[in-house]
Amino acid sequence: MLTPPVEKGPPFDEGDWHELGEAELPALAGLVEAALAADGGLPLFTTVPLLRARLLQPRTLGVWHGADLVAAASVDADRTPATATGLVHPAWRGRGIGTRLLDWADEQAAGANLLLTTETWTADAEVLFTARGFERTFLEWVLRHDLDAPPDVAAPDGVTVQPATLGPELFGVYRASFADRPGFVEPAADEWLGDLRDDEDYRPELSLVARGPNGDTAGFVTVLGNWIDQVGVVPGWRGRRIGAYLVARVLGGLAEAGADGAWLCVNDDNPAAGLYRRLGFRDAGRRARYLRR
Repeated sequence: MLTPPVEKGPPFDEGDWHELGEAELPALAGLVEAALAADGGLPLFTTVPLLRARLLQPRTLGVWHGADLVAAASVDADRTPATATGLVHPAWRGRGIGTRLLDWADEQAAGANLLLTTETWTADAEVLFTARGFERTFLEWVLRHDLDAPPDVAAPDGVTVQPATLGPELFGVYRASFADRPGFVEPAADEWLGDLRDDEDYRPELSLVARGPNGDTAGFVTVLGNWIDQVGVVPGWRGRRIGAYLVARVLGGLAEAGADGAWLCVNDDNPAAGLYRRLGFRDAGRRARYLRR
């Protein structure tokens, strides 16, 4: 995130501002870890693929104080809209660094629409973004379950589950579960299934399909690593605790496999967030997107 000056402290001197590259990946990981510890957010932000995607876009800028990387930002001005990501170390906020990084991102975008991506959201950052004409278009909670006591949810009457098979049936229950959601854009079946098939973290043994007494598909859950990727229930089967049962089965399976925690993301206005919290998930930060046209 591009963080506004909110803490007291002297203005930041010129320091060392220069481009970033692959050699700075360890320093970027440390910067992200410090922001996540202070603000919460998406823990996957520390992984090399996401660090590259967010902070090593074509145009980069790092801010150093001696040997310490205290802030970073990157911009891809060739995309539509242009995209930018950045963050300031918690100990260095309140000195105008975030504002200067946002000015730099504006210059790189050269008047184009600009999308800011934040994986470690703060309310203070939102104040800065909205003051500069950005509108929040997406806000998502990151939730964690410690798995010390996985929930025990009884199977709904007449409902059975089995491992999901990557094929037309799984895509069909996904589509049926989400087609009535506002803004749903149906992907091509081969693309959606291929993304799961090609993901090295896909857990086929924990991904499940729920069926009614007649064998009709009623819901599904997919799992990537220790993350619950997607949970859906077909409209006619909602209100019968099928989603809760599927999630509880996954949590139990992860605990049995030795995981110490499970994660998921849920949109800020999704009523399913209440279900996940009742099952024992706890808030671990938020992530967001802001667009200025």
